[in-house]
Amino acid sequence: MEAVSFIGQIQGFSVLAAGLLISLAALGAGVGFGLLGGKFLEGVARQPELGPMLMVRMFIVAGLVDALAVISVVMGLLLFFAENPFLAAALRVATTTTTGA
Repeated sequence: MEAVSFIGQIQGFSVLAAGLLISLAALGAGVGFGLLGGKFLEGVARQPELGPMLMVRMFIVAGLVDALAVISVVMGLLLFFAENPFLAAALRVATTTTTGA
């Protein structure tokens, strides 16, 4: 009965971690894109002749901001839908303790 409780805790914490990964990635990307767009508009408003150069740099930084968010979302979805490595290790320990005793 103790192993079942432990496995339930692992599943619960894995779902919590996945939810935090996905939600914080979305929040961080939203804040990052908001700051990036605002600073780009400020730069173009100050010096319109630098608009094309600033736009290229803005897209490079936008790709980096989006890449970090996508990596975090993928990690969260892996915890949701793929085989949970923490759960697999707990099941392996639970089966060895029940068969060994």
